[in-house]
Amino acid sequence: MITFHNPLHQGHAPVHEFFRGERVPCFEKPARVDYVEEALRARGHSMLAPDVDSSPVLAQVHAPRYLGFLQTAWQQWLALDPVANATVQPFPSVWPVRTLRSDVEPDNFVARLGLYSMDNGTPMAAGTWAAAKAGADAAASAAARVAQGDRAAFCCTRPPGHHAGPDFMGGYCFLNNAAVAAQALRNQGARRVALLDVDYHHGNGTQSIFYARDDVLFVSLHGDPRTEYPFYLGHADEVGEGKGTGYNLNLPLPAGTSAATWFEALEQAYTRIGGYQADALVISLGLDAFEGDPISRFALASADFTRLGERLARLGLPTVFVLEGGYAAAELGTNAVNVLDGFEQA
Repeated sequence: MITFHNPLHQGHAPVHEFFRGERVPCFEKPARVDYVEEALRARGHSMLAPDVDSSPVLAQVHAPRYLGFLQTAWQQWLALDPVANATVQPFPSVWPVRTLRSDVEPDNFVARLGLYSMDNGTPMAAGTWAAAKAGADAAASAAARVAQGDRAAFCCTRPPGHHAGPDFMGGYCFLNNAAVAAQALRNQGARRVALLDVDYHHGNGTQSIFYARDDVLFVSLHGDPRTEYPFYLGHADEVGEGKGTGYNLNLPLPAGTSAATWFEALEQAYTRIGGYQADALVISLGLDAFEGDPISRFALASADFTRLGERLARLGLPTVFVLEGGYAAAELGTNAVNVLDGFEQA
């Protein structure tokens, strides 16, 4: 399968995050993609550097003010104290919830960071913008190959993207790579695009981007938001709004869901996608449904990801795979390549 990797992903290497109130080493780390690339090479997959500039598509799925902030955020942080801040990760400490205003951008950097963040779990580093932008370029490149007639392409990148909304970052995500792929496919002639998110955590950012649209169907299997991150989106009664009413399907599942139950829910997703008559398919390929994932609670084994790939192939659609979550780093490569090999073998 054609695979685009992110040659700049290692520049996004924050040292720590906050998890359950504790400062811990980052779960979303460069080793994640290093393991996937190693597994890809071991099974004979070659990798290409991105060859499409995603900037025009980014402007369609993200707000200009947010993109402007993100592109210069590290420089803004350094400008406050070039010596001390070079080795300190910025974190937001205040957010404009409910009755607070979000239309006025504050002068204070930490307040601006809170304006564009949904959580304090998305640490930045010096190379964050370059890595995120190269990842979006990889997604646009994969979409271009599929739009030009290839059966499938894989975007192997980090940081992930599906929690990033029109004007906010969160859940390790800065730019929404799956949304970039879907929009790029639309721009290149796909009348309708189906976007299936199989990450353990609901793709709240992707849902928000397409919620009022009928040209992109969003379907997600994920942990029940009553107990699982991102908590505030992903319920079954969220079906879209305006033109998008009926084009958003959430299939929340309880923590501890077995592989058998997960695949039953997947059949519901397939039925909805099949009825949508899409011209192309984007998969937000989160692999944290794996039974050994340290921050997720489903029970899929590595062999189940081969089965997932086989089933996706039977949809018969040109397909872009975009890597999302999955934090059992050593097993991530096996699980990712199992999906791709299952798809190709089918």
